[in-house]
Amino acid sequence: MAGFHAVITGASRGIGRSLAERLATEGPVLGTCRSTPPDLTGVTWATVEMADPASITAFAAGLEGAPIEHLVCNAGIYPDKGQSLEGGYPPKMWAESFTVNVTAAFLAVQALLPNLRKAQAPRIALISSQMASDTRAPGGSYIYRASKAALLNLGRNLATDLKPEGIAVGIYHPGWVQTDMGGSAAEITVDEAAEGLAARIAELSPATTGQFLTWDGRPHAF
Repeated sequence: MAGFHAVITGASRGIGRSLAERLATEGPVLGTCRSTPPDLTGVTWATVEMADPASITAFAAGLEGAPIEHLVCNAGIYPDKGQSLEGGYPPKMWAESFTVNVTAAFLAVQALLPNLRKAQAPRIALISSQMASDTRAPGGSYIYRASKAALLNLGRNLATDLKPEGIAVGIYHPGWVQTDMGGSAAEITVDEAAEGLAARIAELSPATTGQFLTWDGRPHAF
């Protein structure tokens, strides 16, 4: 099987879709989705349930060792918006959020490491959030904040372990984006976020591995 310029999880809508469109201008992109995907030039699709470890394993096995230049872990959920501290945030919601936002990203990296190791300049991009930073604590959204903080920590540690192999890891805040998750009052469009993230991924290298950056290239506090 031929290699891929990028594999993007959660690529059927929002930031993932726009990022897939941009990276597909540079080479073949493989996007994951849960149901019927959009028709995007240069993008092929795989149905993967990111909450199911067996689905991730099967997806990786189906690639038959094809080289992957960029792995973008974009899939994520934000189910606890508007939950109340007094009676909200049920245990099942915690488990589902960490499964998709953290565990799935780790399992994708783990399963696709053989593919990344075959690439010339492999890069891993983790789409976290400014809500991961302990410098931002306005309250609320406990599950989402905790899961994105865990993803940030995951990225920092992966960067340390993979740097000797020349695999660079970047962690990114995509901006407050006008998506279903971000809402219509958000500051930037999906296309602006994707354009910035594509630039950040392109400049990622072992020399800059482990950094937590905003979509437009500014260092973000941990």
